[in-house]
Amino acid sequence: MVNFQSLKEKIKKILRKHDVGDKFSHLLLPKASVLLPITIKDGELFLLFTVRSMELKSSPGDVCFPGGREEPADSDEVATALREAEEEVGLRRDQVEVISRLPPTITMAGYLVTPVVAFIDETFQPRSNPAEVADVFTVPLGYFLEPEKHSSSSYQTSENMSMLTHSFEYNDPQNNKSFKIWGLTAWFALVLAVLALEKKPVFNVGVDVEDLIPSCERFLIKSYEYKKSKL
Repeated sequence: MVNFQSLKEKIKKILRKHDVGDKFSHLLLPKASVLLPITIKDGELFLLFTVRSMELKSSPGDVCFPGGREEPADSDEVATALREAEEEVGLRRDQVEVISRLPPTITMAGYLVTPVVAFIDETFQPRSNPAEVADVFTVPLGYFLEPEKHSSSSYQTSENMSMLTHSFEYNDPQNNKSFKIWGLTAWFALVLAVLALEKKPVFNVGVDVEDLIPSCERFLIKSYEYKKSKL
């Protein structure tokens, strides 16, 4: 059995090396944040996901991380992610230990979305807000490196760059349900798995995993400069 505390400290040390902090907070775009909540079960890292309520106008039924748009009272991207997680699944701030921020991504709608990585208390029990969340489940972090069901497709960005979009299907043994994790949510999970576990996926990611953070940052800056040029 892997020692709980030693595993936690090891992962924190690894991820803090890749923390971008507020490096991109100055970018002049509408902002949003998502929380990537890590928990440890039986010596293994798991990542918590939510399923969006079918009542929502935007992406009903999609798998995502807790998160949403920045509000005026939010002090930074971390505050946005923590507030949204508490509103959506009842995750209190005293149950969260924030570790790092990973490079943001600009969505098709023009939002700068920052992934905030955190450990959550192993005793946490979700209390979902039914107006926003239809389901909550966890996936072993290693699944995103060696999935049973994975697909990818190539697309051309508006900046004329060729990229891969990834999709994972996960059969959850806890409640005998199947979930599709794709798009930006899949990308953030994949980046986190590569960094935290320090392993390469068994499939082509579409970027150099040996140079992952710089690759993400270069793509972000290129996307941002393109957006600015169109204003």
